[in-house]
Amino acid sequence: MKRSLAIAAISLPVIAGALTAVPAAQAGDVQPIVIAVEAPLSGAQANNGRDIARGVALAVRQANAAGGIDGRPIKLVRIDDQANPDLALDAVARAQAAGAVAVIGPYNSSVGLVNLQAYIDAGITPVQMTSTDATTGLGVTVQPKNSQISPPEIEYVLSAAPENVVMLVDPSAYTASMADRMRKALKKAGIHYSSITIEEGKSSYAPEVKKALRRLPDFLYISTYYPQGALIAEALIEARSKRGRIVNCLMGLANVDAAFITEAGLTASWRCVFSGIPEAPQLPIGRASLYVDAYEAAFGVTPGVWGAFSYDSANILFRAIASSGSTEMSAVMAKLLNVTRYHGATGSITINPDTGNRENLPIYIMYVNANRQFIPLNQGCRSLAVC
Repeated sequence: MKRSLAIAAISLPVIAGALTAVPAAQAGDVQPIVIAVEAPLSGAQANNGRDIARGVALAVRQANAAGGIDGRPIKLVRIDDQANPDLALDAVARAQAAGAVAVIGPYNSSVGLVNLQAYIDAGITPVQMTSTDATTGLGVTVQPKNSQISPPEIEYVLSAAPENVVMLVDPSAYTASMADRMRKALKKAGIHYSSITIEEGKSSYAPEVKKALRRLPDFLYISTYYPQGALIAEALIEARSKRGRIVNCLMGLANVDAAFITEAGLTASWRCVFSGIPEAPQLPIGRASLYVDAYEAAFGVTPGVWGAFSYDSANILFRAIASSGSTEMSAVMAKLLNVTRYHGATGSITINPDTGNRENLPIYIMYVNANRQFIPLNQGCRSLAVC
């Protein structure tokens, strides 16, 4: 399945160019513009959350080095929601207390369903990072939505011509909605399917994997986040070592994380293919991109998947504030909804003014290579069997 992601080269001066430069001596004489980033900075999804926070922090550093926004420095407030909906409203309260005028995040759909409207009610502009279509219209996003993620997954599964699909599903908002889309597609195609619930927090999913394999599937669809997905992959390898059936397997986008490979190991990571977007160094812009180089220089680690998206989110926000001449939500949102062909770290970005969602963001079907990288199947391989 050949897909392309048109990504233009970027330069740090261009990224900061729309921001008004002022002498450094004046920076302390004006009130900063407070921006919050909300993400799971601790807990099972901390690897993603820290990457997201670093992406925003890099954008803030670059903007401040260029003089800030209209001569005002940007102050970043980090808010940890632990991917927990019970902490969603507390995150809004913390952003309000800090004087934030906008927020990058949240990342988790289950959190955003609780607090995005609360951010809006508080006058805090959300450049959100959730993927459920249920949050459409609650701010803007450069992330892919599940209506964009689902078609390539369905296409891949149907191309395998399965007769019996078993789905392992985390009941969280995003993963459950993706499974529901797959379920409807399978039903329409006349393919038998069944589901097994994957609860968070378990140390092993061997019983669930055994239950799935007892149903004699010829395809497994795994709609979970990476902590569960890594354990499921390990359980699948263990089942294989005991001469269990080897079946096709697709892991959903929420499993695409370097921590998946670290925790599961290469052998287990090779067990399935994945839907999603590669980490920043494997995007078509390549490792030589200024974003990757700047990230590694600033933080001493390789960027992941979602930091590039939070970086772009921050930069379109800064430009919206600068061009509107205001931090008021209505003025900033009007500019955000008119973003057209902005060339960022994740490619060309156009926001649909009717939805606030990014247009035409393709998703890859990927495999893990021997260098522990997520690579699109169409880059050097025609099928997983020859990768």
